[in-house]
Amino acid sequence: MKDKEKYNSIEESRFDYFETVKPHPRLGQTEEESKGKEKFNQIGAYTPRVDGDKIVTGQAPYTHDIKLRGMLTCKILRSPHAAAEIVSIDTSKAENLPGVKAVLKLNEKKVQYAGQQVAAVAAVDEYTAEKALSLIEVQYKTLPHSVTEEKSRETDAPQVHSSSNVQRFNQYDRGDIEAGFKQADVIREFTYRTPNEIHHPTETHSSIAKWDGDRLTIWDSTQAIHNVRDGLARALKIPAARIKVIKHYMGGGFGSKLSLNEYTVVAAQLAKISGCPVKIVLTREENALCVGNRPSSHQTYKGGIKKDGTLAALSLVNYTNGGINRGDRCSEPMIDLYKCPNVKDEQYTVFTNLGPSRATRAPGHVQGTFGFEGFLDELAAAINIDPLELRIKNYSAKNQGDTGIPYSSKHLEECYRIGAKEIGWERRNKVPGEGTGRYRQGLGMASQIWWGAGVPGTLADIKIHPDGGVEIICGTQDIGCGTRTYMATIVAETLGLKPEDIIVKIGNSDYPWAPLSGGSLTTPSVAPATRDAALKAAEQLKQMAAEKLETKPEDIELKDGKLVSQANPDKSVTLRELARSLGRETVFHGSRSGMPPEYAYNSFGAHFAEVEVDTLLGKIKVLKIVAVHDIGRVINRQTAESQVVGGITQGLSTALFEQRIVDQNTGRLVNPNLRDYKIATAMDMPEIIPLFIDKPDPYINNLGTKGLGEPPRIPSSAVIANAVYNAIGVHLREIPMTPDKVLNALKNKEAADEKL
Repeated sequence: MKDKEKYNSIEESRFDYFETVKPHPRLGQTEEESKGKEKFNQIGAYTPRVDGDKIVTGQAPYTHDIKLRGMLTCKILRSPHAAAEIVSIDTSKAENLPGVKAVLKLNEKKVQYAGQQVAAVAAVDEYTAEKALSLIEVQYKTLPHSVTEEKSRETDAPQVHSSSNVQRFNQYDRGDIEAGFKQADVIREFTYRTPNEIHHPTETHSSIAKWDGDRLTIWDSTQAIHNVRDGLARALKIPAARIKVIKHYMGGGFGSKLSLNEYTVVAAQLAKISGCPVKIVLTREENALCVGNRPSSHQTYKGGIKKDGTLAALSLVNYTNGGINRGDRCSEPMIDLYKCPNVKDEQYTVFTNLGPSRATRAPGHVQGTFGFEGFLDELAAAINIDPLELRIKNYSAKNQGDTGIPYSSKHLEECYRIGAKEIGWERRNKVPGEGTGRYRQGLGMASQIWWGAGVPGTLADIKIHPDGGVEIICGTQDIGCGTRTYMATIVAETLGLKPEDIIVKIGNSDYPWAPLSGGSLTTPSVAPATRDAALKAAEQLKQMAAEKLETKPEDIELKDGKLVSQANPDKSVTLRELARSLGRETVFHGSRSGMPPEYAYNSFGAHFAEVEVDTLLGKIKVLKIVAVHDIGRVINRQTAESQVVGGITQGLSTALFEQRIVDQNTGRLVNPNLRDYKIATAMDMPEIIPLFIDKPDPYINNLGTKGLGEPPRIPSSAVIANAVYNAIGVHLREIPMTPDKVLNALKNKEAADEKL
């Protein structure tokens, strides 16, 4: 970067504040706290995926890959109109087409978006199924529609549902917002916008349904096998005990596969009618239309700040568009993350004639962090204070902006310290945009808060066979994050084995209950249950070994497949020998315990970015991102780093490229594919440095770990926008930050500067 002397430095003295933050009071050393200090050899290390060879060689079975004897192909006819009444449907020609085995009418009343299902067929092959769809005759009476938030908010806009298009769904207040603004030295108000982000997992949605008498088996690309089972039981009005849902491997979900899908029910119905297994695989276009999207946001922040950097008042009014579904609440970062006594929040959903929204990796937090963290940078510039110093000044040790209960653990200050040092924060422009020349460089940062505490009651079983074989069994699902690997690692660590020695059985609703894999729940739910089962197995094995070796159980150590006396290492017995003496397979039941209610359980993190902006062409190049996360104990450092890289990749893609384009006249999606819906590629990726505080949370569970799925996605768009602001001196308050927006912002800034 040029003119280094222009950059201000953040001195260590600015972190003196943290010396005054006292830890929240402990209730003595709890059992969880004691366990949190355990030293591990395998947990927390870089452990290759136990199933990595299967994945990279194509042996891992995905739902797309499964073929059953006599299996039929399902295709769904979808509405071409954004809003219409269905006058009639004639399926007779499709029913009479050779090779068609079943036809269903799915909707005979009204459609609310282009892509909504109308009818379905099951045929002997894809060609016949497509031909059958073309023979279904549907008469529509088109209706007025609205596919933009702006139009839906108009008083005479077409109604999407029977009630108003605009509905307030959340309001939060603390303190006295007007009094807070009166106390402020500076007040600013800005609006930030984020687009609808389309779910485009590599593996499109798919299901297979097969009946055996009155029992149904579903193979599904899902993040929630138990939810799918229970949802099917309700939809088909049959006992859940008669349904089995299987999910082997999955090529991405990110929230779009969190619940039962309409097409899965359709496949089950067609399979029942035809008497044959039925498979449906959605096309890329169908994936873009009807299986969810991240709602857009229109966030207007008003903030009052004192000259010393103290936040006096914050308010947010947000309009969020989730199509025919409700939008996301985007205020959590503003409400919780920093000290501020006076806060007001109003959230409104705006219904449009577009496909339904769904949870998308860190719903609400991604949009809210983009807006709020950008607003904080603009407040910092208004009083000429370093943005990092502003965040330090308003650091909070309790939730609800320091007015609620203490966090079970929070090490965000260490994230700031480490990230600032790694990025070279002292190189930052003292005044945003003060550089010169065609290529402008800048540094930015953004903070993150999320939950990810896990679900108490999660179950896992360890089964030890007479031959010494060990299985870990849980009804969870690996959605690509390495669940099998950390389960094997935890069992291996506890029983003195290697991860490759453990057979992991997951992805079946007949296995012990586990929650859905979303909201960063999987690891902090499944890992503690796995650990609990392993500890119970180790306890019994130690007792058996102690009797055999004539010592005490606490003297026994499990390592290298043996149980060894620590007092006399020459005395040992193999796990296989002990298993043989059991005479039968033995099961140890583990569960995820609850959490003390007097704490708030959250994860935290801070991202720092360096960018370069070409002011002639308007192109943004991200050079480097440092991501520091506080997620309690890291279970597998290799897959944890992979999670961070993936989250940043998605955030960069949304920040610079992704935008859903809808024809307002027809209500149809213009870019429902990966050719026209632009996403980031390997050529766009910067240097990414993932770092972790790696300090176990003493209260959250027996491993002290929190979830990591959402956290790296949350600040990754915001940090890029803030770095661009530092580079060019104008904040791009809308993503994606495409070249035209950059050039227009620079042009407007130049015009404004000329008037001064």
